[in-house]
Amino acid sequence: MTHQFSRRHVLRASALSLPGLAYAIQQNTTPSRRPKLKITDVRTAQVMAHGHQLHVRILTGEGLTGQGEATDAVWGGAALVNVFRRFLVGQDPLNVEALFERIRTAGIFAGAQGGQYVAALSAVEIALWDLAGKAVGLPVYQLLGGKVRDKVRVYCDSQTEDPKDPEAPKKLAGIRDMGFTAIKIDIDEAADPARFDRVNWTASNGEIDHMLAKIRFVRESFPKNVDLAVDMHGRYDMTTGKRVAKEVEPFHLLFLEEPVPPENVDAMRDIRQSTSTPICCGENLFLRHGFREVLEKRAADIIMPDIQKCGGLLEARKIADMAHTYYVPVAPHCVVSPIGTMASAHVCAAIPNFLVLEWHWIQRLPLWRSFVQEGEIIDKGFITPPDRPGIGVEMNEEAARKAQVKDTPWFEAGR
Repeated sequence: MTHQFSRRHVLRASALSLPGLAYAIQQNTTPSRRPKLKITDVRTAQVMAHGHQLHVRILTGEGLTGQGEATDAVWGGAALVNVFRRFLVGQDPLNVEALFERIRTAGIFAGAQGGQYVAALSAVEIALWDLAGKAVGLPVYQLLGGKVRDKVRVYCDSQTEDPKDPEAPKKLAGIRDMGFTAIKIDIDEAADPARFDRVNWTASNGEIDHMLAKIRFVRESFPKNVDLAVDMHGRYDMTTGKRVAKEVEPFHLLFLEEPVPPENVDAMRDIRQSTSTPICCGENLFLRHGFREVLEKRAADIIMPDIQKCGGLLEARKIADMAHTYYVPVAPHCVVSPIGTMASAHVCAAIPNFLVLEWHWIQRLPLWRSFVQEGEIIDKGFITPPDRPGIGVEMNEEAARKAQVKDTPWFEAGR
């Protein structure tokens, strides 16, 4: 097993002499060569890309740093991470589960069941796993049980589905040329001229016609061996969800995502039972506890945890294992940078019931391709998790700072 030691500690031990090296190893490992590490600081940065993303770095006195990322429910997340510092500084970062549970259970009266609290904790958890992998010289997927696949299939959220858009054929052709074997489109439209009520989201016949036109247009733009998924963003009621799920059956979708909001699991179950269209949900559920009722009530054919806000890498593994007992596949929601996306890919590589991973940066390709030092991580619609220690990618500071949220700290000490 390879261990990573900081040059500073080795030099301090006597100018790289053999006795000095032996002393450095003795001081920084246990007798069985387990690395001795101590967290010295936790820092944050905030990026505006596909929404608001929170990046976390965990520093150690031995020179190793772990990085993590969270999304969506992260407004105020930096302040929460600053609160978490007192549970982390001075601790051994290799005890990932203990640190996670200590922070989670300490927040029982502070919203630790979901939302901002769990999203911020997810970024910390991911950074701990990156740090653990670097410390022991192994990729994160190895720490999660090892690979069951070498490549992780990715679908492209096209953000292009309007048949009236003159640029749409060109944009869709570009996605096709990138080699993706699956794509997703959105069919919810608050500004649809056929809407009669801006509060009640019962879709009119005109709205449903527009939805079907979008699906038909995109379906006909790709060969049949490219899967098509459709997202309704949880914006409709059960009446509309049932109608749409039934109407789209001839298209043989990969899945129909969140036809109703996530709060009422019985409503989602009723839609699923009314159609042969696979129903997918879960991007707005938190921790494995949030998925229990969905699985027990058979409310979804596919679950979609967002690993950057549901609790992190090991929690996602636990959610996937729960789903596996019901023979339910997992298609993680993912709208983050290459750092969070690669972290998600490590989980996807390690779980048996993985289906496909989301990618949502088609409209910001220059930033995507420069965000990490390693460059592009998607090749013909697949990600290959590297065998480098930890997550296996490192932020390109110059590129990432172009998307920095104005007037927010950039990994500054104590902030």
